[in-house]
Amino acid sequence: MTSAAPENLPAPMRNLAFVVTEDWFFASHFLPMARAAIAMGLSVTVVTRVRAHRAAIEATGARVVPLEAERSSLSPMAAGYAAGQLAGILKALRADIVHCIALRGILIGGTAAAMAGIPARVYALTGLGLVGARKDRLGSAARLALRTLIRGPLASSRTRFLFENPDDARALGLDPLDQAVTVVGGAGVDLAAYQPQPLPPTPPLRVALVARMLWSKGIDVAVEAVRLARAQGAPVELNLYGAPDPSNRRAIAEATLRDWSRDGVAWHGPTADVAGVWASHHVACLPSRGGEGLPRTLLEAAACGRALVASDVPGCRSLVRDGVEGLLVPTDDAPALAQALVRLSRDPALVASLGAAARARIESGGFTEAAVTEAVCALWRDLLEG
Repeated sequence: MTSAAPENLPAPMRNLAFVVTEDWFFASHFLPMARAAIAMGLSVTVVTRVRAHRAAIEATGARVVPLEAERSSLSPMAAGYAAGQLAGILKALRADIVHCIALRGILIGGTAAAMAGIPARVYALTGLGLVGARKDRLGSAARLALRTLIRGPLASSRTRFLFENPDDARALGLDPLDQAVTVVGGAGVDLAAYQPQPLPPTPPLRVALVARMLWSKGIDVAVEAVRLARAQGAPVELNLYGAPDPSNRRAIAEATLRDWSRDGVAWHGPTADVAGVWASHHVACLPSRGGEGLPRTLLEAAACGRALVASDVPGCRSLVRDGVEGLLVPTDDAPALAQALVRLSRDPALVASLGAAARARIESGGFTEAAVTEAVCALWRDLLEG
């Protein structure tokens, strides 16, 4: 005769596995999500390529499991091998939910989840990258292939889609208002860590661009725009903060960045004090060529009450409303960006009002860390209850 299990035993913990190709990316954007999942009572594992950020991830209480999946490799064989390895890891973890971050994480993680028979999947797209930025036939074909994969073989009845802007949802043929789709304010920003400070005196108008030093971020456009603005007599200075990404084929060579550091432009390399950067600048600039999710650099600058100048592309325009929180300019248009900077250099009151509106939008528009984690936790709860 088999005795009944004691009723006072605690329910087993449910298992959430994050899949992300780079540990630095998880450490820089998603630690609050790991903490929120653990606070929900979930057992959390981050499966990633481990380099220098294991300790930061483990400090949240999450477990880290290494997976070598080179982000810059486009080889289907390499991706298939990584997916096979990952499927074994997910089975061993007995994952209840697989939360895949960024495009490559979705393709590898979604394949592995299907192989492991785990239907509860979150596909968190953090931007379409080059696939979204290209406007030619190759870009259209790539988006069609991606749409077919993510909504076809990699999808299950319990797959949920997490986007950082509604344009990306539409690019994959999904309605942003669909029940399976959640749109959040990027990774969110911590209002306590990024607070408005008094604007520095003018002139000059101090502009900062804080990002990875990639051609896709339009760094060269910003440099040329500042030179054009200064040629018109506008007192504008540009400071670049960030490092080239060695795993990205669109990285700008350090020699090029050093060569740009003249005539009102200075490259400072990476910084650990982003809030300090915004305290000493008036304007945040990001002339991206597209493929963004929702740029963290704009979120942080806005939280610090700084005016935003960005290109009119998905992600940037989700946060910046032209003439409200900042100014939007066409992509790859240095003269238009120069005119925006000239305008701001001549109107300190406009700079201040745009910055105040940017802070207000962060506070009330769903762009805070708390708002984003609350939305994602609701998504996980829905999957677990299902």
